[in-house]
Amino acid sequence: MFEQANLGEPRNALGDWVLRGGIAVAFVLFGAEKFQSDPGSPWVKLFQQIGAGQWFRYFTGVVEVLGGVLVLIPWTATAGLALLACTMAAAVLILVFVIGRPADSIFAGVFFVALAAFWWNRRRR
Repeated sequence: MFEQANLGEPRNALGDWVLRGGIAVAFVLFGAEKFQSDPGSPWVKLFQQIGAGQWFRYFTGVVEVLGGVLVLIPWTATAGLALLACTMAAAVLILVFVIGRPADSIFAGVFFVALAAFWWNRRRR
């Protein structure tokens, strides 16, 4: 989990920081949106359709914010990327098999592939 601390500098440190910063901002914002309890919120409606209860919405928000923060810290970036990739994979599975809207899973699937590719690229350094 902390193997990044022993590696040398990435080939392009600025590019690495920009990508990790973008991932962090996106997931902190997406996660923070899930804490709004407005009954008209699309997140409240979506998690009602999932049927696991609203606690699952809060849990998902915490996981996304935590993953975003972990991605920012160089020695925990691998753990953050893994956490976020697992979250996006679970989102794809829930959208396809629980809610029955496979077309809606494309966004989460693209995020999953991008996170996995970024992790794979960082792993080889």
